[in-house]
Amino acid sequence: MDPLLSKAALLAKKRDYEGAIRILKAEEDRYYGSFKYYYLYAVICLHAGSFIEALAYFRSARQIKMKDPSVMLGLAVLHLKRMDTVQAVDYYLDVKEMDPRNRTAKKALTVIRKYSADELSDWLTQKRLVKLFPKIPGSAFTPKIIIGSLLIFAVVLGIAYSLLVQFRVLPSPFKTRTPRPSSEFVLSGQERISPVEVGGSYSYILTRDQALELYDRALSLFTSYRDEAAKININRILESNASESLKSKARLLLTYTEIPGFDNFNRNDNTSYEDVRNEPVIYRDVHVIWRGMATNAVVTEEHTRFDFLVGYDTRRTLQGIVTVIFNMPVAINSERPLDVLGKIVLQDGDSFSLEGVAVYQSGRLE
Repeated sequence: MDPLLSKAALLAKKRDYEGAIRILKAEEDRYYGSFKYYYLYAVICLHAGSFIEALAYFRSARQIKMKDPSVMLGLAVLHLKRMDTVQAVDYYLDVKEMDPRNRTAKKALTVIRKYSADELSDWLTQKRLVKLFPKIPGSAFTPKIIIGSLLIFAVVLGIAYSLLVQFRVLPSPFKTRTPRPSSEFVLSGQERISPVEVGGSYSYILTRDQALELYDRALSLFTSYRDEAAKININRILESNASESLKSKARLLLTYTEIPGFDNFNRNDNTSYEDVRNEPVIYRDVHVIWRGMATNAVVTEEHTRFDFLVGYDTRRTLQGIVTVIFNMPVAINSERPLDVLGKIVLQDGDSFSLEGVAVYQSGRLE
């Protein structure tokens, strides 16, 4: 953490929740879009008993990192406190799937299964509930101790790590992501000989070389973690006269793509509203980030729906209007611009909507 977040965490660990929240609240604009800020704020509010604020900031953190186990633990215990055990169990099961040894999720699931609704309500005293809270992040040591320890540790670690890399005990530090599987997607000799069908009606007619080039490019983009660009090539294959064998490999490749977040979305592969409007079938299930304004927002406990005025964030140019649907409640301010990360979903004809993944909206008036 940076010094300010560390200071807030240190105060919270000393049970000075009011002081910690005061520090964080004053810097809300500065940390706009920061997962660490939202998560720390949420956890401190949770321990302070400000459950409504905790829920709001956990949701903001989840919009940035949907699969973070600690965020899910926070959301789960808030639903559990409200006796919404169905939603709580869903979150705990998601945590167990990502972290099978997670003790908090295991304990919570055991308790939920053991007691009936009335018994569970009696069991969930504040003292027991606190044991299911995510821990406040950050160190309880003073900054001087931390800095001194880190300097010594960094020197020792640097020497040890360089030796281990040199002797190939550890991989190179420049490889930051695990390589994706690619061998199972390589086309066989027969698939390369006959990659297209003869006859039939298709949206796109490809030559043999074009079909192979599209697939090879999609596979290359996939192995480079450029899923959205890969999907565009795959969709063109699926709408073409490519052979069924080639299409099967392309569909299999699609199942390995991941849902992006604002923190790992490749902006170079972002698709414009105009491109999607002109050729929507090519962008089926492709994730995009568009900026604009929201109107006609409807927010319930189960979903959020609004009309998104794409490109209207400056209130000068409107590129188009698209319906956005989130399968969860999302706080939307119709007076401020926002960025929406969503998946293109085709409707009847050439129309499409966005299945919402996350929203960025500044706390400041533009």
